[in-house]
Amino acid sequence: MNTSWLIAIDGSEPSLKVIDYVITEAANRLTRPQLLLVNVQPPLSNDITRFIEEKVVNDFHRETGDAALAQARQKLESAGLAYSAHIMLGEAAPTLVEFAADKGCSLIVMGARGLGSVAGLLLGSVATKVVKLSTVPVLLVK
Repeated sequence: MNTSWLIAIDGSEPSLKVIDYVITEAANRLTRPQLLLVNVQPPLSNDITRFIEEKVVNDFHRETGDAALAQARQKLESAGLAYSAHIMLGEAAPTLVEFAADKGCSLIVMGARGLGSVAGLLLGSVATKVVKLSTVPVLLVK
């Protein structure tokens, strides 16, 4: 059975709680899951990118993604857990779901955030969309 977990990280406090959960859960398993840290960067508007070199835009997304993943990486390394890190570009929910399917992940783990709107009363909008789109289980950590 494949035990690859996609762990969605945006650098926020809720996403770092996900890492704490994963560290605890992985320690309790006989076979450790393959951990795939994923940060999805929203594309910059064409109004902006048409005036900036492609390399500068790519560097911006990489640096922003690396910053978002830094604390998660540090926590996993301190816990002695192996992982791979991926920075992607696109709309967060469909990009996460597609990546999970492409990599054959058995679980998507991500933070849940409360929003002020009725649509996002219990879950953040990205979490809600991932739950709706995913064909694999989604674990939301509060």
